[in-house]
Amino acid sequence: MIKKGAPIAEPKGKLGVLCVGLGAVTTTFIAGVEAIKRGLAKPVGSLTQMGTIRLGKRTEGRSPKIKDFVPLADLNDLVFGTWDIFEENAYDAAMHAGVLEKETLVQLKPQLSKIKPMPAVFDQSYVKRLSGTNVKQGKNKMELARQLMADIADFKKKNKVARTVMIWCASTEVFIKPHPVHKTLASFEQAMKDNHKAIAPSMIYAYAALKSGVGFANGAPNLTVDIPALIELAERNNLPVCGKDFKTGQTMMKTILAPGLKARMLGLHGWYSTNILGNRDGEVLDDPGSFKTKEESKLSVLEYILQPQVYPELYNDFSHLVRINYYPPRGDNKEGWDNIDIFGWLGYPMQIKIDFLCRDSILAAPIVLDLALFMDLAQRSGMRGIQEWLSFYFKSPMCAPKLYPEHDLFIQLMKLKNTLRHLRGEELITHLGLEYYD
Repeated sequence: MIKKGAPIAEPKGKLGVLCVGLGAVTTTFIAGVEAIKRGLAKPVGSLTQMGTIRLGKRTEGRSPKIKDFVPLADLNDLVFGTWDIFEENAYDAAMHAGVLEKETLVQLKPQLSKIKPMPAVFDQSYVKRLSGTNVKQGKNKMELARQLMADIADFKKKNKVARTVMIWCASTEVFIKPHPVHKTLASFEQAMKDNHKAIAPSMIYAYAALKSGVGFANGAPNLTVDIPALIELAERNNLPVCGKDFKTGQTMMKTILAPGLKARMLGLHGWYSTNILGNRDGEVLDDPGSFKTKEESKLSVLEYILQPQVYPELYNDFSHLVRINYYPPRGDNKEGWDNIDIFGWLGYPMQIKIDFLCRDSILAAPIVLDLALFMDLAQRSGMRGIQEWLSFYFKSPMCAPKLYPEHDLFIQLMKLKNTLRHLRGEELITHLGLEYYD
């Protein structure tokens, strides 16, 4: 455990941010950072840039911005690198994604055009709806990992970065269950040499990152780094890891609303969720195998928040259905409908309807930024292994094997801010407040 007020290395030099995938999320993130640096927009949605943190008693009036409280990398020090199965540079990829206005992208063309994706590690058997030509070739998965390690080394050298983080912003892979080859680092490495099917491309990226001294964050619901072998590698190399699946859209709303229902002891008969989505993510999730991975991530949220085993009279056997439909005309502008059947005093039924017309990548981009900066902070603070304090950003948060994941957004935010207070030697906030009435 990191000691309270332990020294944190200053964020000197450039921070390399390596994103796997140069689709809608990554291009929106990179273009957004470039726009913010030039004063064209505000970093709305970013806790690291706009959020504050209360310190001490309410009467003290101390609420600095988070970026002024902990030593985070400056946006001007970020350097971007990517891998993708398509050869488009970041400007062309952003235009193709259609998330940001053309007028905004044109202003950023000189910066975005310079970012060209490295050939990706890709196997269509894991993402069946996509195919591309900008793909690495190798005799086995270990050889592909070595190629990624060479890419990371070249990126560091070329850009003269002092530190690096890697974030998976690519597509959802088919559902993979934990396998015996995932149990130890030795068995995992042998499986890579044997081209074992239980080693997905995202795992190869995570392995290459951790072998290269780079922390890894998983923005998809893939198993990826959430296996004993790679957690062992992260801890051995004193590196942070976190995941899984960026918390955006419909699931974000669930982690806001479900804690409110539970707090008021309102019962739940059923929660039906459906989505229409037309971007590359929607196309990938049109495959049953990839949808199964996403479904597992989305379905787990309510069970953990509502705790039916603790409150059987309120939440036992509630119906929870999730649907995602690929609808090309909608593009990145996802629409999520929720029908929630609840009951209150004396069992009287009520309903809640939500129609969330959101922009998936607009919600995801600030998450990528915050994770890049917080993962770098964790690395400079000597924090290693699973970073549960970053659960705030994920649909299916990683946690220690004997724990259940915490999904309540408000508890997650308290955990995150208390971690920052602990790092800086400040008292934790419990909201008890009895001393004000002595």
